[in-house]
Amino acid sequence: MNRTPTSVAAIAIIVAVAFVSPAMATQVYQTSVEFISETFAERKPVAKAVWVTGDLKQRVAKVLGHDYRDIRVRYWTLENRSAWILEEIGKVEPITLGVVVEDGHIEEVKVLTYRESRGFEIRFPFFMDQFRGARVDADNKLDRSIDGISGATLSVRATTKLARIALLLERHTENG
Repeated sequence: MNRTPTSVAAIAIIVAVAFVSPAMATQVYQTSVEFISETFAERKPVAKAVWVTGDLKQRVAKVLGHDYRDIRVRYWTLENRSAWILEEIGKVEPITLGVVVEDGHIEEVKVLTYRESRGFEIRFPFFMDQFRGARVDADNKLDRSIDGISGATLSVRATTKLARIALLLERHTENG
């Protein structure tokens, strides 16, 4: 088989892109420090942790459909507001979200780091604004439907689960 220099170069580029593109998919939109600073408007929140064990572990697993990978979840709180940084797998990679809860409802959800090759549209306000004001019921289900995004189904599911988890954890810390 006779290969021209152009076809060899094309194959080399395709192979290089195949190995580089997963690494290029990671987008850090905001660091955890920036998110916490912005959430509390430069005021100093108290850093705390909640242990995901016992009954809480079972409730979290029920929402996620699997055990949460961490046994301890850090959060920051000041007055009636808390900020949670949580991760869940979208399709194959973790999505890192910042969730702000105030007075028992979601004030804001932000994508901090997105690592998937598609579905990044979840970070835009047209999607994230749906969570504003959401609460969970006794079964830890959101009090509203969240519209999906074509081509981002697994990222939408991960985001919705993490919003529910933040509210569940917030409720647990209030009662604990």
